[in-house]
Amino acid sequence: MTTRVAFLRAVNVGKRRTSNARLVEIFEELGFENVWAYINSGNVVFDAAGSRGDLERRIGDALEAEYGFEVTTFVRTAAELRKLIDVEPFERTDGDTYFVTFLQAKPSAAAAEAFEAESNDFDTVKVAGTEVHWLMQGTSIDTTFGKKQWKPMGEFSTSRNTTMLRKLVDKIEAG
Repeated sequence: MTTRVAFLRAVNVGKRRTSNARLVEIFEELGFENVWAYINSGNVVFDAAGSRGDLERRIGDALEAEYGFEVTTFVRTAAELRKLIDVEPFERTDGDTYFVTFLQAKPSAAAAEAFEAESNDFDTVKVAGTEVHWLMQGTSIDTTFGKKQWKPMGEFSTSRNTTMLRKLVDKIEAG
């Protein structure tokens, strides 16, 4: 069994509502252990064996059956998250916003290079495997990156603020 985190795309936005208590129940019904949810934005910690792809499909299918809408799921191990947040690809200043965006698959080298070339004075991106480090010189509502820029990174992605990710990883490691 490995400790993992499922990041659920676009839950608790508009009519796509879930409760943490019910998410925990669903994950337990799937046979996962030590399940808990972290803040109400679709972050579920659990212990399970199996491949990332299999877990993402099982979780996504169960959530769609429960809620009636697609829930694209991105699973990472606790160890992968620790390595991810220990990377510091940017020099940050006060007022910057720093996200990690989770992708379904690693983009080609050419797609990653073209995407990184879209970086500008406000948005800077660095592709690292199945994640994108994304620094904004201000708040996320002011981003210059829209669907056009993100399209080469795949159909779906989900982003989390690195401040939240650090707190989550610290909580996992504290037991």
